[in-house]
Amino acid sequence: MRSAAVPPGPLVGRDVERKVLDELIQGARAGRGGALVVRGEAGIGKSTLLAYARDAASDARVIQASGAEFERELPFGALHQLCVPVLDHLADLPVRHADALRVAFGLTAGTPDLFHIGVATLSLLTVAARAHPLLCVVDDAHWLDTASSKALAFVGRRVAAEPIAMLFALRMPAPDELHALPGLDVGGLSDADARSLLAARRHLLLDEQVLGRLLAEARGNPLALLELPTAGGFGPSGTAPVSTRIERSFQARLSNLPDEARLLLTVASADPTGDPTLLWAAARLSGVDVSTASASAAATGLVEFAIGIHFCHPLARSAVYRAASEPERQQAHRALAEATDAGTDPDRRAWHRAQASVGPDDDVAAELVRSATRAQARGGVVAAAAFLERAAELSRDPDRRIERTLVAAEATLVAGRPERAAALVRAIEHTALDEFQLAHADVVRGRIAFQSDRDVSGPEFMIRAGRRLAGLDPERARRCFVDAIESSLLVGRASGVQDLVLAAVRSIPVTVARPPDVLDALEALKTAGYGRAVPLIRQVLDAPDGPGWTEHPALALMLAAETWDPHRYSAIVEWLMRTGRESGSPLLLRLGLAQNGSYGALTADLGLAAASIAEEEAIADATGGSPMLYHRIHLAAVRGRRTEALALFESALAAATTSGSGLLIGNIDWASAVLYNGLADYPAALAAARRAVTDGALFLASFSLPELIEAAVRCGDPDAAAVALESLVDRADASGTETGLGIAAYARGLVTGSEEQYRAAVAHLERSPLSAYRARAHLVYGEWLRREGRRRDCREHLRIAHRMLSDAGMGAFARRAAVELRATGERPRQRSPHTYDQLTIQELHIGRLVASGATSNEVAAQLFISPRTVDTHLRNIFRKLGVTSRRQLRGRPDLGG
Repeated sequence: MRSAAVPPGPLVGRDVERKVLDELIQGARAGRGGALVVRGEAGIGKSTLLAYARDAASDARVIQASGAEFERELPFGALHQLCVPVLDHLADLPVRHADALRVAFGLTAGTPDLFHIGVATLSLLTVAARAHPLLCVVDDAHWLDTASSKALAFVGRRVAAEPIAMLFALRMPAPDELHALPGLDVGGLSDADARSLLAARRHLLLDEQVLGRLLAEARGNPLALLELPTAGGFGPSGTAPVSTRIERSFQARLSNLPDEARLLLTVASADPTGDPTLLWAAARLSGVDVSTASASAAATGLVEFAIGIHFCHPLARSAVYRAASEPERQQAHRALAEATDAGTDPDRRAWHRAQASVGPDDDVAAELVRSATRAQARGGVVAAAAFLERAAELSRDPDRRIERTLVAAEATLVAGRPERAAALVRAIEHTALDEFQLAHADVVRGRIAFQSDRDVSGPEFMIRAGRRLAGLDPERARRCFVDAIESSLLVGRASGVQDLVLAAVRSIPVTVARPPDVLDALEALKTAGYGRAVPLIRQVLDAPDGPGWTEHPALALMLAAETWDPHRYSAIVEWLMRTGRESGSPLLLRLGLAQNGSYGALTADLGLAAASIAEEEAIADATGGSPMLYHRIHLAAVRGRRTEALALFESALAAATTSGSGLLIGNIDWASAVLYNGLADYPAALAAARRAVTDGALFLASFSLPELIEAAVRCGDPDAAAVALESLVDRADASGTETGLGIAAYARGLVTGSEEQYRAAVAHLERSPLSAYRARAHLVYGEWLRREGRRRDCREHLRIAHRMLSDAGMGAFARRAAVELRATGERPRQRSPHTYDQLTIQELHIGRLVASGATSNEVAAQLFISPRTVDTHLRNIFRKLGVTSRRQLRGRPDLGG
């Protein structure tokens, strides 16, 4: 049910608020769009301010929507309502964007492209604003469905370069997605302004004593000031919120209504659509004389029966619904279900049937499960969770009820409500569960724990589930064990989990023959050494029935890095990004982009790293997530800018401490070792590398060994260097890769002073994609040659190192090479400022895309921004780089042109 706009009336005491709204609208007129969230308690005047904005934007096109309390579970309902007036512009959008909106709005079949819906909405509104500025007004935004809230918040963050103003009104607490938008808090009126408001209502004649009490009760709330005097007394004050007292005043208007009029109002309050055709049909099914009852109901002033059914205020609607008895509400929902077309609106019909049920009903439960399946296919995870929870409640069979409760808990967790998911699991804890059900419950508990920053019990639950299933379904049991490791990697809390899992696996007797799996590979890595483990790892990653990374990509990436296999690592990253784009999975794509950023840092392609960071951040923003930090840390380490890197490491460490992410801390330690080695601060590098190696995390420990060796040698600690070298050589020899052998060779050269090892390192790394290590091999070889007094020989390698490191933007290591060259009497060639130092990460990514020939529309689609925003960034890029055209960008090698 939509709420009617509150008549503006005199905007007493709202000069500040009016000025803010005027500035928002003026900005849109000038092409400087913006969003504003008007916040305040019920009745404080938010809708009046929205009405003022609509009137003030007389030259703009106004589109509007309103959240509805009982529609919060239906995905994209409010977004569709807002966009209906401009859907004729769908044909003007890129096909992908138009299709995304058609699917989201149920105009065509398919699965919504969730992380493109926000930018598709932005595109639609931008096109609609071509002729005139656009004002988007969203009232009761606290009742928006989650999908709409995320999409609209996404648009609100990106309209700065468009002639679009977005205005939201909501009560607190606000949806999380809207918190980041600029806000305007609306408080109560002063006593003087409250008196002025009452004076404008000439029919209210109040003596001073009554007026004083009214002012105290209303607390400056305009609706309370106007409503309470008509309620037949102010009612008990106590500590009841103003909204509760206003509801009571609305309910007082129901006291003398005929039964049929009350029933009509109850049916209207239970229907969120405001569709008069549906209301009249449901009322007749309830035996209501529509003409007589509607006249009596309208006379209360609570509701308006017109083209749409409008309550005078959202509190009036909730007051009517709560005033009805439970049987009356069930009767209303039953009639609405019967009047709702099962073919065109099956989900709302199922929901009404569920609300009408007084006890278990398997038919209704089955219908709700079907609705949940449809909701999940459309990306409506909140709706799916709600349907499944109610389906479980209505299921007669205990086993089916338990299973549906657990499935509902999983859906609720995906919907971002871990506390509610945990409550659903607790609800069946005292039920007689079989081992399969107990294992399922443990898996759900584990997933809930993994989503909590401070709950470290996730692995314990997953392992317990695996133990329960070991004798019933061994294959499923082993999946639980691997899931414990994979989940811990994804949330960054993997420290010690592998050991716990392997201990549990060892305790379970093997009863059937089976091919080796990843758990066998990890066990070999732990107990038999790299020589035995590496072949098993490769066998698992290259399984005959398909690559072994598809179910556990995070673990597969760590294993590929642990075995010094950059080619396999790159293949997994490419699969993640391709699969993420094709399937529309933000999780897979973001994981792939983050790892691609790290790969760019290791291969000295800092443009690739920056581009991956920019796109991952854009997708995180589009889907309401927080950007990942790993690849940013890795890029900062190899760039070698001390102040910038240390500031990032400090903020990342704070985040890691808050979330309990030991994996993030391990990444900071490794990155710190790289940074400090580049800066020639070897004691700090040695301390950081020791921490990373001691932690023993996959990938991080192995890649920290060469950092530890270099720092230990420079610090005069040969014993530490020798121990680390033995471990590194063991791993590299087992891998047999050019990368592993090359890094181990230059580390051995550092420890032994063997020129043969330096030569071998350069030769091996010439055939490795990890260019950063190839450049560093030339650097340490050149440094050794200079210390041996071989000036002419050392210059060749130092020049190569300086050129490679400078071209890549690895500033700290490049300065090390420059210092060594100067020590030989040679002045290193001065290089112009690097593109990576002149542009922001997003500008660098846009520059690379344009240099590759991408249009503004194509760049906008990839970064989830508008083409006009792309053009604004391009102007900044042209200015910073001293170019004037896209063609000149294509000729710059540092942009890949």
